[in-house]
Amino acid sequence: MWWQEGWIWVAAGVVLGAAEMLLPGFVLLGTAVGLVLVGGLIWLGVLGGSLPLMLLVAALGGLAAWAFLRRVVGVRPGQVKLWDRDINDN
Repeated sequence: MWWQEGWIWVAAGVVLGAAEMLLPGFVLLGTAVGLVLVGGLIWLGVLGGSLPLMLLVAALGGLAAWAFLRRVVGVRPGQVKLWDRDINDN
């Protein structure tokens, strides 16, 4: 089946990683890392066969990558502006 081919997972991850350059924030980058991870595990022979297992590994890998990237290059303390008054208030 198509999901047992590692290159398909890696190609999908590269496409999502390229699409990330068009979107603000880390919307697709975690998923892209998860897909490349699954493709690499298939090529190494560690993962194979079950589509639900591959999707679970991709989701957990993507979540871990998103959390790591958010911590490393995400919003810094003090970077967020807190508004204490409205411009329409007199």
